[in-house]
Amino acid sequence: MNNKKPVNQSAPLATRTQGRAFGKPRLLIIGCGDVGMRLLPLVRQRFRVFAVTSQAARCEELRAAGAVPLLANLDEPHTLARLARLAHWIVHLAPPPAEGEKDWRTRNLAAILPEHARLVYISTTGVYGDCKGIWVDETRATHPKNLRARRRVDAETTLRNWAGRSGSRVAILRAPGIYADTRLPVERLKKGTPAIQAEDDVYTNHIHADDLAKLAALALFRGRPGRIYHAVDDTDLKMGDYFDAVADALKLPRPPRLARAELEQAVEPVLLSFMSESRRLRNDRIKAELGMRLRYPDVDSLLRQLRHSAD
Repeated sequence: MNNKKPVNQSAPLATRTQGRAFGKPRLLIIGCGDVGMRLLPLVRQRFRVFAVTSQAARCEELRAAGAVPLLANLDEPHTLARLARLAHWIVHLAPPPAEGEKDWRTRNLAAILPEHARLVYISTTGVYGDCKGIWVDETRATHPKNLRARRRVDAETTLRNWAGRSGSRVAILRAPGIYADTRLPVERLKKGTPAIQAEDDVYTNHIHADDLAKLAALALFRGRPGRIYHAVDDTDLKMGDYFDAVADALKLPRPPRLARAELEQAVEPVLLSFMSESRRLRNDRIKAELGMRLRYPDVDSLLRQLRHSAD
């Protein structure tokens, strides 16, 4: 008689069979920048964490944070061989390349990923393009308007195809503008970069870097196979109002407001593209399925702290 109990896919990693005989299971973080560093304290007790960087100067920082640093470059496939089959738990935070319609970095990574793995990918809400300010959920079709967003759609498709071929699971977190006390538009405000006038303004979405890191950790355990999640907080703000709120909290001048036609002559094309897409994204799924409790429910949660510390 076989008394072996079935594996509980939602159980904590310490109870999983993967890696049990060899201590902690292994987690591979691809692109361990700011969000990755915030993720490390959330996972290093359960995993032996390997963090990939292309910069040798960062190895000591990663080691001090509790990760095993690995030098590799997603733009150079020959450097990725040592990552193959290294870990069956992966968080992919690396951005796409700066040019083209394809994300060759993710394609190179997918070529060496193991079978029967579990991966969380941080994508972008820009894949929806302009939604004219309406509320949308994860069932909305992608409609990228620029190359940057098309590369993200390519990465999502690549990873979903890999998961289908390899019997693996991928959860995709679509993240908007990431903020934190060190990630606010301070330089933009100091330079007096203009914002768009109220009648032409667009809705934007936000997530605190700490909350995004927590969502990545939760999605490792609770993310459903092939599932899309909006990694957004409860903020309901237009872009200019966001800049005004940050300026007020930091006691900086509010940015001047220009009509769209004037703005086209005053800002760079990349920045203008952000000012041309308006959407509001529902976040019910991260709360219901991932059990997420936002530490920063909205941008003002952080700005209140900054105002208090400045007084």
